[in-house]
Amino acid sequence: MFILASASPRRRELLKQIIPKFEVIPAAADEKVNLSLFPEQMACALAESKCDEVYASHTEDTVIGCDTIVCFGGEILGKPKDRADAFETLKRLSGKTHYVITGVCVRNKYNKLTDFDKTEVKFNVLSDEFIKIYVDGGSPLDKAGSYGIQDGGIVNEYFGSYTNVVGLPVNLVRKMLKEVR
Repeated sequence: MFILASASPRRRELLKQIIPKFEVIPAAADEKVNLSLFPEQMACALAESKCDEVYASHTEDTVIGCDTIVCFGGEILGKPKDRADAFETLKRLSGKTHYVITGVCVRNKYNKLTDFDKTEVKFNVLSDEFIKIYVDGGSPLDKAGSYGIQDGGIVNEYFGSYTNVVGLPVNLVRKMLKEVR
């Protein structure tokens, strides 16, 4: 049995592209960030923590843990605290480039693998009115960096994996699942 250690509906939909049948058991651990780590290490450590927590009570299964972070100007942009925080984050990212890093940990009784994917994302220039309407719609409130690449009008271009920015790098997870067996 495969288990996704995440409550994200976006990750669930993406994982269905690889594995048609799996269980969802979200990790409950706090996402404590070690600021001395590089962003790639941080994403991997958080993914590993989630994976390990769920694996501890499901040792006969293959568990997949993920964590996505947004890195802008050396700063980690997490999920917004509220609408005002989302607005400010989007205003800062407007017209600029940032990186989205998703750490992935796959573990079963035979093996444990941890890796990451990194995508460069350039925003369109966003007007205050556009940002306000977008934030009022509620979409950015549960997303690192306060946006979803799948939401129209925000991203100008990206270099790397689209599914990584959504929250689950499909090609990387597929590769890791083949290697972990």
